[in-house]
Amino acid sequence: MIQTELLKTISEIPGAPGFEQNVREFVMREAAPFADEISTDAMGNVIALKKGKSGKRVMVAAHMDEIGFIVTHVDDDGFIRFHTLGGFDPKTLTSQRVIVHGKEDIIGVMGSKPIHLMKPEERTKAPHIQDYFIDTGLPKAEVEKLVSIGDPITRDRELIEMGECVNGKSLDNRVSVFILLEVLRELHGTEMPYDLYAVFTVQEEVGLRGALKSGHLIDPDFGFGLDVTIAFDVPGAQPHEMVTRLGKGAAIKIMDGTSISDYRMVRYMKEVAGKHEIPFQLEVLPAGGTDTAGVQRSGKQGAIAGAVSIPLRHIHQVIEMAHKSDIRACIDLLKQSILELDQYDWSFK
Repeated sequence: MIQTELLKTISEIPGAPGFEQNVREFVMREAAPFADEISTDAMGNVIALKKGKSGKRVMVAAHMDEIGFIVTHVDDDGFIRFHTLGGFDPKTLTSQRVIVHGKEDIIGVMGSKPIHLMKPEERTKAPHIQDYFIDTGLPKAEVEKLVSIGDPITRDRELIEMGECVNGKSLDNRVSVFILLEVLRELHGTEMPYDLYAVFTVQEEVGLRGALKSGHLIDPDFGFGLDVTIAFDVPGAQPHEMVTRLGKGAAIKIMDGTSISDYRMVRYMKEVAGKHEIPFQLEVLPAGGTDTAGVQRSGKQGAIAGAVSIPLRHIHQVIEMAHKSDIRACIDLLKQSILELDQYDWSFK
């Protein structure tokens, strides 16, 4: 159904915002055989161009970065303090392993005050990021030989298969990197209606920065964001809170916290999904944003834009979970939506 080993490799490569170099190198190597041109811009976005029959431009954006941390201080006992790169749920960090990417990679563990020593009021209080430190098991002198202020930190977690799902770190948004690479591979040798710019962006988790830059450079006529969305289909959730459900298909974005998808694109993707019997669900995400906003608004005239979203449980936590059939549906929906853009009436009506 999907190449799980490729997804595993992509998801386990470290790449905090602003430190995407290892992911970038891998993506360029994987995308090159299926692109007519491949390049990077000054920020580090990867742009793979597949030429089409006309001069119109289609941009698909999938961000390469993952939520992470950055070293801010090493104290007298060798414990590392840090700042977040992207949003974290602090309660999920307790006793989790991380990798500090200094002169060498060092394994550390997120430490905090033991429950035995907490005051009664502390036990019921939600933890804050500032309550944590990273313990590498090394004294200060050894830590300082290898670690400097400004070094990135990522989660230490492998991707595994669980039932019909995959589970691991950084599925936000490496599952989309995987999907976009698979779309390029499956489109290889196919005549394209328009020029396709498959863009693997940087620094999405800290403000859509790469997509804003690349969207300005490409100035697309049509745009697709490709990112995960919330699947809150768990015990205790009310139906209106779920946003999406695992195993129910690709999500077609209607809106999120930073963009409202063009109603024509939503209607078009629904028709494509129906025509090709691709399972889909509709996504209204109350808060949070994706590269869709950068694709939509950063060109000279803006773009007719929407998004294919992958339902994800446990989002922005230490592990994340996606359903393999949803991943396959997203590949199919994005591919067919790109191929049939010239067959649709895009006038306002």
